[in-house]
Amino acid sequence: MAIPHIFSTYTLNSLLSLKNRIAMAPMTRVHADALLVPTSEMARYYARRADAGLIITEGTVIQRNARGHDHVPGIFNHDQLQAWRQVTSAVHANQGLIFMQLWHTGRVSHPSFLDGSLPLSSSETIMSGRVTRAQGLQYGKSRAATRQEIQDIVQSYARAASNAFSAGFDGIEIHGANGYLIDQFLHHDTNKRTDEYGGTPENMSRLALEVLHACGNAIGYERVGMRLSPGAYLNEISGNLRDGLVFRHLLKQLNRIPMAYVHTGNFDDARKFPELDNMTMTSFIRTHYQGTLIACGGYTFASAELGISNNDFDLVAMGRPFIANPDLVQRLRTQLPLKPYDAAMLNTLY
Repeated sequence: MAIPHIFSTYTLNSLLSLKNRIAMAPMTRVHADALLVPTSEMARYYARRADAGLIITEGTVIQRNARGHDHVPGIFNHDQLQAWRQVTSAVHANQGLIFMQLWHTGRVSHPSFLDGSLPLSSSETIMSGRVTRAQGLQYGKSRAATRQEIQDIVQSYARAASNAFSAGFDGIEIHGANGYLIDQFLHHDTNKRTDEYGGTPENMSRLALEVLHACGNAIGYERVGMRLSPGAYLNEISGNLRDGLVFRHLLKQLNRIPMAYVHTGNFDDARKFPELDNMTMTSFIRTHYQGTLIACGGYTFASAELGISNNDFDLVAMGRPFIANPDLVQRLRTQLPLKPYDAAMLNTLY
């Protein structure tokens, strides 16, 4: 009987090979300590899931003022780096591979987390919803990042990538999706700039490419992936038919770079978007990007296996099933029933 495609090994590049095609998706868990330092509980949490072909950590902020929540982990100081070493050592002891997702929330933040300053974004914008995981706070106004601030952010990504590599990570994923800072530059709804970072697909893609090159030069492009959300769906970004042109340009540029992968940032990858020629995010990326593609967004074992066998994508990332089932890969392999996810599980690192 043939082995399902999802359990086959996969070669990312000359440096990294995966023991199966199932990735653990990045999921914000807010269980770091008050100084944004990872805990020993986090090390055990990730180690229990080392059967995944690749673990991608929760979003990890590149600098103190990049956060939008309390208790998210950072990778910008010595104590954080040392604590992350415990995580990578635990995962490697269980023969796992782990990438760190690097994160800047941009406008999806609040002055309470930023010493009273307004969040920065591609442009001055206003968000109206409640701040996630922060009772009583409302999103509000952001300010446009200056050119100098943009360059400082690029360098912060590079330092964070170097710190992650020093902490033992096998690579990093640049969080360019889900309406956070890099994604804010990639959509017309949030990017109203008239300088070299706005107005055209080339300009709007500039920050994402600068960050990618900075991280690639720091640790090697083969150790750098990027998560993208070509369709606008989260954090109050509205879709614009011109957005598809921005992502076509960006993906064309990514084809020229020997990076590890591109990863779909979506909760429901069955949804189709007008700005993406009425395609799903993953099908749009597959159409325009020739490298390794990780699909994410509500996949089951059956739909993932079908997608991989049809060459719609190369790997699949799963989130909530991993929260409920640390032994997810083994359960899928042996056809054991999965424990259903429940929101109460977010209160602990099971």
